[in-house]
Amino acid sequence: MESTGKIVTFILIITSIVAVSLTGLRELTKSQAAINESVFNKRAILSAIDKYLDKPTAQLTDAEVQTIFSERMEQKVVDMDGNLVDGMTAAQVDLAKERKKPEAERVLPLYIYNATDGNKFYILSVRGNGLWDEIWGVVALQDDLKTIAGVAFDHAGETPGLGAEIKDNPTFPAQFRGKKIYDEQGEYTSVVVRKGGARDKNHEVDGISGATVTADGVTEMLKRGIRYYEPYLSKAKS
Repeated sequence: MESTGKIVTFILIITSIVAVSLTGLRELTKSQAAINESVFNKRAILSAIDKYLDKPTAQLTDAEVQTIFSERMEQKVVDMDGNLVDGMTAAQVDLAKERKKPEAERVLPLYIYNATDGNKFYILSVRGNGLWDEIWGVVALQDDLKTIAGVAFDHAGETPGLGAEIKDNPTFPAQFRGKKIYDEQGEYTSVVVRKGGARDKNHEVDGISGATVTADGVTEMLKRGIRYYEPYLSKAKS
């Protein structure tokens, strides 16, 4: 019995030491983890305008990503009526949480990239549902506010080689460059991911073989998500 008691006491002491050490390590690395997450998110946003940067996003150092955001990126927040929200930055908006609110109460992050040649790119955030879990992305518009300059997508759990191709296969997001979100009459159309191949060169892209549900999810996400920004875009055009 005495031997068993000593073993239990020893295990409890070791467990306590490990728990305290892990807690301490987590606290020590919390600030760096927050910085790493911030840089990761900023890099994802920049990837939508990869073609217009001085060098590809993948080649940017973390410091360069931070510098671009500090010197060339405006961060704004807009409400569902297209008004700017004071006291918040785009990075503070969590779309996953906003989706749980009634639509009228949501706010949207907006990033405006000021290129070295004087052009502006308006970067919108969208979020939706794939086959297994949530999908999300950013859509960069040229300064005409109707032409897509680039997109970037990500997902929580789509199938590798199928739905995950929205992120993993660079040819998929590349198709969106130059597509229009309005038709010739100025009516909002968004962009459709078409199973069997795009038929409209201005408003459709090719689907992903074997990933119809995810592709439909991207279509719905874009149509709904970009529309949320329409009140702001209408004001920005005038």
